[in-house]
Amino acid sequence: MASPSHAGRPKKLFRNLNAKIASIPMVLTAMVIFLGGTIWTVVYSFTNSKLLPRANFVGFDQYERLWDAPRWVMSIQNLAIYGILSLVFSIVIGFVLAALMDQKIRFENAFRTIFLYPFALSFIVTGLVWQWILNPDFGVQSIVRSLGWETFTFNPLYDADIVIYGILIAGLWQGTGLVMCLLLAGLRGIDEDIWKASRVDGIPIWKTYLFIIIPMMRPVFITTLVIITSGIVRLYDLVVAQTSGGPGIASEVPAKYVYDYMFQAQNLGQGFAASTMMLLTVAIVIIPWAYLEFGGKKRG
Repeated sequence: MASPSHAGRPKKLFRNLNAKIASIPMVLTAMVIFLGGTIWTVVYSFTNSKLLPRANFVGFDQYERLWDAPRWVMSIQNLAIYGILSLVFSIVIGFVLAALMDQKIRFENAFRTIFLYPFALSFIVTGLVWQWILNPDFGVQSIVRSLGWETFTFNPLYDADIVIYGILIAGLWQGTGLVMCLLLAGLRGIDEDIWKASRVDGIPIWKTYLFIIIPMMRPVFITTLVIITSGIVRLYDLVVAQTSGGPGIASEVPAKYVYDYMFQAQNLGQGFAASTMMLLTVAIVIIPWAYLEFGGKKRG
């Protein structure tokens, strides 16, 4: 016979019933729109759909054409360069700024607002601003030459070999402030006794950060890496605002490739194939993150 305490306790299915009922619309939206749309895109990537979707399956033909296209290969190379450098520099610069802000400096709120402000701007605005700054006629190059250095050259957006680095500058300017705030929150969560113990033991501050603080901030770093990586895969606005993919195809990225083929070239099958490859890239990032965040906890 069940005890009175167990008899009065609701079954697990009916706990927090109001919250579960309120979440039903969002769950249905996620299942129907996001999951359903994803499956639909993957299925129709194996068809030769043009202006309108049609279930005329052609196997892996769209993927073969995709990887034979120089424009797609260039977009993947650009995304790899931008992604690796963006991850490294945003984490390093963001952590250095966070460590400096964690010293309880004066006017901390003002500095934090200044560093975070670029993230409040749209990528289109950021792209246009940096297009003007990097313009050789009235940007950095023009200003430096007006100061007397007539041979100074700095026009990355007009040089096919380094155009992706000009886009990277704008991306770092906009996103580093967010990384700084995330890592600063992680630093503020470190127990003050750890700092005191390291000072008592005479451990240099750089060793304290490298061997004690950073390992303790592992969850914060993992979350930050996922946020940065998702933004890298979706890179589109900066490229359109700064270069529109030029010079030539030198600054093409996968998201722009998908948009152009789906809405301008009216080749849905090719656009679906490209977007499926982008989905695969996101899955490669999300699955390890989910395993590190939730799989390890179950084992513990």
